[in-house]
Amino acid sequence: MVTLDHVRRAAETIRGQVHDTPCDESRTLSEICGARIFLKFENLQFTASFKERGALAKLLSLDAAGRARGVIAVSAGNHAQGVAYHAKRLGIPAVIVMPRFTPAVKVERTAFHGPEVVLHGADFDAAREHGLALAAERGLTLVHPYDDPLVIAGQGTVGLEMLARVPDLEVLVVPVGGGGLVSGIAVAAHGLQPSIEVVGAQAQRYPTMYNALKGTALPCGPSTIADGIAVKAPGILTRAIAREHVADVLLADEAGLEEAVLLLLEVEKTVVEGAGAAALAVLLCNRERFAGRTVGLVLSGGNIDPLVLTEIIERGLVRTHRLARIRIGVRDVPGSLAAVTAIIAEANANIIEVHHQRAFTRLPAQNADIELVLQTRGPRHLRDVLAALDAGGYPAQALEA
Repeated sequence: MVTLDHVRRAAETIRGQVHDTPCDESRTLSEICGARIFLKFENLQFTASFKERGALAKLLSLDAAGRARGVIAVSAGNHAQGVAYHAKRLGIPAVIVMPRFTPAVKVERTAFHGPEVVLHGADFDAAREHGLALAAERGLTLVHPYDDPLVIAGQGTVGLEMLARVPDLEVLVVPVGGGGLVSGIAVAAHGLQPSIEVVGAQAQRYPTMYNALKGTALPCGPSTIADGIAVKAPGILTRAIAREHVADVLLADEAGLEEAVLLLLEVEKTVVEGAGAAALAVLLCNRERFAGRTVGLVLSGGNIDPLVLTEIIERGLVRTHRLARIRIGVRDVPGSLAAVTAIIAEANANIIEVHHQRAFTRLPAQNADIELVLQTRGPRHLRDVLAALDAGGYPAQALEA
């Protein structure tokens, strides 16, 4: 089993080659959540993920012959980039096997660091089988994404840094996929402070560690925005460590993950991926459990597709009524639309879209529905806009998303 000494040795080994990322208090999130919140910004690593730590610890353990033969990793994201980047730095040949349908942006970011990238299989399991076959065929060392003692010890250095910065942390909330990060942090944290509580944060659509620890059989799938922790089975070693050191695993649904991504963007001005927001997401859904305590949250990564981030922002604006869709029935005569838009302008709302509908409506002939998408300051402002339209003789209704 991995021990505190293993994590300390890993910290010495990788020192100066990965960032000792900030662990800062968020006063705004503390007020929102009713607890004292500290954020560990692992999204600020060079490859925007904590995965660098474990990958580097494993690479630095290789002897000269192992370095010369090279390494192989199977990953569709952050682990691939961490292995590729540090292998290039250390002059170690690397092969990265990725599923054929891995998003192009992730393939390009990995290839940028110079490894041999092999696209194989329709999913991760098929890619993994091919990777194992290549490792045996070429004599390559497998750098496992989580189920390896050296990798776990490397990830545990996150916990050492957090407690060095904030010794009085009472709870650590850590994203969980395969379990390398949470098990490493838990070993380090309990070695330093036995009373600390370590809680895993997992996507509701991939509750594999939750099932393993609680004896449940919740199903996996479909897709999740927390793709970095969408793992079909936790590691054997990580599962054993989690049983001993992880107090609980909580689940975050997709709406909670989206809310957390947007909140971190707006409040902390930091970009995280879905997996990186999981810790905040479960805290927001379980505020009473953490109320009044000093809590450390790990923002595990920031590699999010810009199109996904754009969608999350727009959906978040809709949920908070800063983007609103309204419908107004008007006489289909010249000047009606102008009168409506004048009222909206006077109420200081901005019109984003206009749809003027004559045929697909239940209104009588010579009438029309106008659907508008408005930019507002929030629910109160939207109510003011609707009241102004009503007072002007144009009753309107807000439409649900």
